[in-house]
Amino acid sequence: MNKTLKMTVTAMLVAVGTITSHLFSIPIGFTKVFPMQHFINVLSAVILGPGYAVLQAFSVSLLRNMLGTGSLFAFPGSMIGAFLAAYLFSKTKKLSMALTGEIIGTGILGAIACYPLATLIMGKEAALFGFVPSFIFSSIAGAIFGFVILNIVMKSSAIKMFQEKNF
Repeated sequence: MNKTLKMTVTAMLVAVGTITSHLFSIPIGFTKVFPMQHFINVLSAVILGPGYAVLQAFSVSLLRNMLGTGSLFAFPGSMIGAFLAAYLFSKTKKLSMALTGEIIGTGILGAIACYPLATLIMGKEAALFGFVPSFIFSSIAGAIFGFVILNIVMKSSAIKMFQEKNF
């Protein structure tokens, strides 16, 4: 896949991620889960690969922060999740590994990476694993949604050809 096509698909995913990230939420207990970024991360991981998946996650986080619909915590969570999902998928070619990478990358590693951001940069009191519950619920919901959609879409010969040219 050429760079122009990869950048175009990345830009489309950034637009969709930015617009939908705050529109869809799932109430779980005391929190609201916003799964669209995780869904977009799994899509970009499978379709575009690690570099463009991280670029997409960074761009959505940046735009959401500029528009006032995101927080600084979106950066480490989404970028680590997108990278790990794309990396594991590129090594195994299994959709389940993209799902696993997003959940572990965002839900656990990204949540832990938010601790120093909260305490050192923002001056907030936070527990080391305090972000894990909300991040993990959100990443599970979005990653499963991405996994289901990709399982359906990957049956199309056009998508298979598109993805085979990528890797």
